[in-house]
Amino acid sequence: MLAARTPKMISLHGYCPPFLLPLLLRSLSLFICTFSETTSLLQGQSLTDDGQTLISPAKIFELGFFSPEGSSGRRYLGIYYHNIPTQSIVWTANRDNPLLDSSGILSFGTNGNLSLLDSATGNSLWSTDTSTTSNNSLSLMLLDTGRLVLQLANGKIIWDSFDHPTDTFLPGMKLLFNIKTDSRILFRSWRSADDPSTGNYSLGLDSSAQIFIWEGDSQPRWRSGQWDGTKFIGTTMRPLYLYGFHLTNDVDNGLIYFTYTELNSSLLRFVLQWDGVENTSMLVMETKQWESVWVQPVNDCEIYGKCGEFGICSQSSSPICSCLKGFEPRNGEEWGNGNWSGGCVRRTELGCEMNGSRDGEDGFFKVEGVKVPDLSDWASTVRNPDDCESYCQSNCSCKAYAYVLGIGCLTWDRRIIDVYQFPEGDNNNGNDLYIKLAASELGNKRKIWRIIAIVCALAIFFAVAFAVILCKYHVKIKGMHAVKQLRNIYIYIYIYIYIYIYIFILKNSKFTDWWEKHRMREVSFDGLASKRTGITESSGVSASVDEGLEANGIELPLYSFDSIATATNNFNHSNKLGEGGFGHVYKGLLPDGKDIAVKRLSRSSGQGQQEFKNEMTLIAKLQHRNLVRLLVPDKQGLLGWSKRFEIIEGIARGLVYLHQDSRLRIIHRDLKASNILLDESMNPKISDFGMARIFGNDQNQDNTERVVGTFGYMAPEYGMEGLFSVKSDVYSFGILVLEIVSGRRNNSFHRMGNSIINIVGYAWQLWNEDRAMELIDSSILETCSTRQVMRCIHVGLLCVQDRANDRPDMPSVLLMLGSMMNNLPTPKQPTYISQGNQFDTKEYGNESFSAHDMTITVLTGR
Repeated sequence: MLAARTPKMISLHGYCPPFLLPLLLRSLSLFICTFSETTSLLQGQSLTDDGQTLISPAKIFELGFFSPEGSSGRRYLGIYYHNIPTQSIVWTANRDNPLLDSSGILSFGTNGNLSLLDSATGNSLWSTDTSTTSNNSLSLMLLDTGRLVLQLANGKIIWDSFDHPTDTFLPGMKLLFNIKTDSRILFRSWRSADDPSTGNYSLGLDSSAQIFIWEGDSQPRWRSGQWDGTKFIGTTMRPLYLYGFHLTNDVDNGLIYFTYTELNSSLLRFVLQWDGVENTSMLVMETKQWESVWVQPVNDCEIYGKCGEFGICSQSSSPICSCLKGFEPRNGEEWGNGNWSGGCVRRTELGCEMNGSRDGEDGFFKVEGVKVPDLSDWASTVRNPDDCESYCQSNCSCKAYAYVLGIGCLTWDRRIIDVYQFPEGDNNNGNDLYIKLAASELGNKRKIWRIIAIVCALAIFFAVAFAVILCKYHVKIKGMHAVKQLRNIYIYIYIYIYIYIYIFILKNSKFTDWWEKHRMREVSFDGLASKRTGITESSGVSASVDEGLEANGIELPLYSFDSIATATNNFNHSNKLGEGGFGHVYKGLLPDGKDIAVKRLSRSSGQGQQEFKNEMTLIAKLQHRNLVRLLVPDKQGLLGWSKRFEIIEGIARGLVYLHQDSRLRIIHRDLKASNILLDESMNPKISDFGMARIFGNDQNQDNTERVVGTFGYMAPEYGMEGLFSVKSDVYSFGILVLEIVSGRRNNSFHRMGNSIINIVGYAWQLWNEDRAMELIDSSILETCSTRQVMRCIHVGLLCVQDRANDRPDMPSVLLMLGSMMNNLPTPKQPTYISQGNQFDTKEYGNESFSAHDMTITVLTGR
């Protein structure tokens, strides 16, 4: 035995000298350690269940073997978040074929197929089903988006995990529907909280670009409603959910798909839970815990078809289900027992369906603020609400219609199902649905007016007949006095005709509605830009504006100048809110009790008609709850911190809409305190689009020789070089944030030592000296959230950095404001000190911090 061992020792020392042995072992250890945390798996290598993993370059995601929490030792290969204590799985390879122990091995086959094998049995549990004859070597890479790709050395991807999702929708993934093949990419839930196998629920897109959750293979559980360009119209979506969400319609390839992108995309995920609930959650970096920000369905009324056909669900009613007007329960007994699935049936047949005639003219009943039904048809040729009504009225098979901004005319000629009445004050105010009903279901008003019309017509007939007879009699008897008598008779006739017109026409609500639409074209001034409210004045100025708007293809319903003058007390100085470069802004009160803000173009304007037309054009095309002036509050006083923070977030949401989510990409260029109006609930509204510019989808920057705006809010590159972009608005937003936090105007900071300093410099100085709390308005210092205020100051300083590329974009700003993450970028020192007397403080802006030029004045406490 001793003789046998001696040659082996001699042989080893012959190939590896003793002094090299420790170095060899150390190198081997380093290789094993490095491989266990590699970013790619090369052809010829394998991944085993002994601690080896693939980690994305920025260490956000990790690919490895895992056992679900609470499971009995089953092993799966999957992708999960790296360095998060809570197990957060985003993709599973062998979800329906688990390993029973740690015998799994991921390796390449000779044909390039990547397989997960059970080394104990040799069985393949999962594979990419790929093969290649290319001489290029293969590699498996895990990207920072959570995307696992199999690619050739030349970069060509031959397999992608994003094309084979499980239960999690990550930024960059596609929620896709193929119109040509009637197929879709589906996300499928887990079977239970600790079982990743394919569950009972799936999530995907249908041909109308609605997101559905199905139970089983085909039973709808929830739907989002259509996409209107900014949101899903059937959901109560938190703003965070909107940013970066895009619908792409690839007509050439017959594809429609949604995708989204976010700042630090690993922080946000959409998961179809095992119980059929879609849960959007955000990672709180401080606690390393997921926080739900949006969940659907959240109540019984959001369950698909809860109240059956022609039923409507309202969470505030008891019971929650009722039949639409003109309908009754199909089965009264079942309905009374709380089984509403049978739905409702029409009480009275439509007039147009009676023997194919139109006997008994049908009408429409408006149901306000609802999630419109499923199974709609899009009338692509219809361009406005009136034509949509006519389109449905002329088609007997049309049961209902709705005109949805951003989508157009939707009609229903089949069943009406899944109608949900949104709660009052909800983020989504819903849309108005018009149900076609028989005339008798619309009340007896129509019959009453028909009787009145007949009576009045007969009265006029007899009056005229009597007048004619009387006229002949007077001519025959009176002779010379006939002319005078005839005149009196005509007066009587005119009186009868006037009474008829007054009673039947002027007091007829249907006629007055038509009169308003087609003569005055007045609509409620409720602030929605899509309702396109304008002002007319019989002058050359307004005529020019009208021509410009018509040239841009925009038809604006108009208020008469007299009605606006009355609302503003003839543009009284006491009603003046402020003024800009081309007009004054006045508050007014409409007859219906709504407060409005009116801009009147000045004849002596230094900027003039083009800016006025520009503002009207943009307001006509934009729609967002934080855009365009709405109501002007008459409240005064100090605002607490929570309301100030809501104002900051509201302004940010409005800018995100302008820069990213609207149909147009718009740079405001004159964002300042006096252009932020507050409604009666103190919600902020971005106003004054006279300086705004529209960018193309692929345009990032523009320049101008004519720099307009307000000094103190202008980004450096704009003020000095005329360059502007979305980052110019970001700079202005940063100034606003610092003003709101401090309760002081930018130009209220004067000389400090030998230098003149503004709010940016003051904030930076305090921040740099760890004294940022001194910036906070003393009136809110004791009641504010210190962490939230410090985050706002931090974000504000990021927004006012000198270089545009250093500033975050507005979606990133909104995410930073709303999240609890601590890894915000460090702001760079801004250029803020002007030596000596180079600037007079009056040149910091010609606006005073008063209620006459801004509604946000309530923020000032000094």
